[in-house]
Amino acid sequence: MPTASLRFPRVKQPASGLRALVLSFYLPALMVTLGQGLLVPILPLYAADFGISYALIGLVLAGEGIGTLIADVPTGMMQRRFGDKQVMLMGLLLKAVSLGLLFFAASIWVVLLLRLFAGFGRSMYTVSAHVYITNHVEPGQRGKAISMYGGTFRLGGFIGPAIGGLLAGMAGMRATFLVIGLVTAIGCLLVALFTQGQKIARRKAKDAGHGLHLVAVLQQHKRILASAGTAQVFGQMIRAGRTVIIPLYAADALSLSIDQIGLIISLSVAVDFSLFMVAGWLMDRYGRKFAIVPCFGIQALGMALVPFAASFGGLLFAATVIGIGNGLGSGSMMTLGSDLSPAGSRGEFLGVWRLIGDVGHTGAPLVVGVVADALLLSSAIWVIAGSGLLAAGIFTFLVPETLRKPPLATA
Repeated sequence: MPTASLRFPRVKQPASGLRALVLSFYLPALMVTLGQGLLVPILPLYAADFGISYALIGLVLAGEGIGTLIADVPTGMMQRRFGDKQVMLMGLLLKAVSLGLLFFAASIWVVLLLRLFAGFGRSMYTVSAHVYITNHVEPGQRGKAISMYGGTFRLGGFIGPAIGGLLAGMAGMRATFLVIGLVTAIGCLLVALFTQGQKIARRKAKDAGHGLHLVAVLQQHKRILASAGTAQVFGQMIRAGRTVIIPLYAADALSLSIDQIGLIISLSVAVDFSLFMVAGWLMDRYGRKFAIVPCFGIQALGMALVPFAASFGGLLFAATVIGIGNGLGSGSMMTLGSDLSPAGSRGEFLGVWRLIGDVGHTGAPLVVGVVADALLLSSAIWVIAGSGLLAAGIFTFLVPETLRKPPLATA
């Protein structure tokens, strides 16, 4: 699609620097992702204590993702009625309560229901946060602003599991859920006190002159959603697939210990986290595709190296390459979605955009499992590597650059 076919409405952005977003946006996001990270080491063990099958344990782990998929588009539509701040508050409150109530859950069916509600709350928060940051940051600073948002998720995901394991060891698994609910509630309180999103968002929608409904948004932007959306599905597949491929290959093909697997994953995540500022700089200085295409291309290369790894060092090298690629794309899909979203209907568009990404993220583990069962684990690795290569190719040739640089001053 040629660049000229895309029309971005010029909307006056509020004068709000990135420092002003620390309390209103970044710190609440850190609380949310820290709570998510605390959950990682204890949720599978908590579910297993109910004496259920592996299939049900997997359903518990997937419950939040399923809830997110269900709620993404309705959440986008809620932005017009309630505003971004209000939906963020509702989502964080729902998520905090759902997590805290796991302390009292007496049956696995209650647990499944609470995980589904947590997914609803997560979707309400993440879609609203995406609308909020889009409305409050100039397009020329979006890459940096959203990559920092991605950095908070990486930080919480890095330190959260270790803290969660320690808490569970000292206070027990069920008590840890109360702490997780409290941490998420702190994020909700920060949004309530410091976020000023509703009036600005509504005024922007009014100033845009017209409000597109969901069907109209899909019709008007169907070509770019088809191209960029397909690329995002493939890109999110390799991002999610690496979290399944690396542990499975390490255990099944190399017979590495749990400690060694954990070290490989931690080092890969550390490399990933170290590059989020570089990603933002690339996107704002040179263009979104200067971060997006290398992100998925390098991840595809790293994934293709995995089947050739014959030792701890070889797998660590491949995982590090994957971490470099993912780090270079920190916040890239959100930044692209922000650029593409129409000013009058950001909520509807970004709800659909989020759903597209979540389909790829949720589907990757299923793809790995099906292909590995039908063929071999190495075959699944090549499929996931291919998804990264497809993402890089589609973004290169079929998706236009969305960073609009100001024209050079003439003498």
